[in-house]
Amino acid sequence: MVVRMRHNRSQRGNTRSHHALVAASLTLCKECGSPKSQHSVCAVCGKYKGRQVLDVHAKIAKKEKRAKEKAKVAK
Repeated sequence: MVVRMRHNRSQRGNTRSHHALVAASLTLCKECGSPKSQHSVCAVCGKYKGRQVLDVHAKIAKKEKRAKEKAKVAK
């Protein structure tokens, strides 16, 4: 590093003071009460703003089917 580009300790600290991570803000789903991230579909009930967006039961069935097929191939 060239001397003219060097930052002293206080400048380095001032720069790094803005690098902190912010915890994700969670809200409770109005339908099922489970925690979910804001402005996103609830992973438990599949609703967003009172509307059914995801068919959660179909997703679970699909996942179980894949797991069965994978277990069958592994044997």
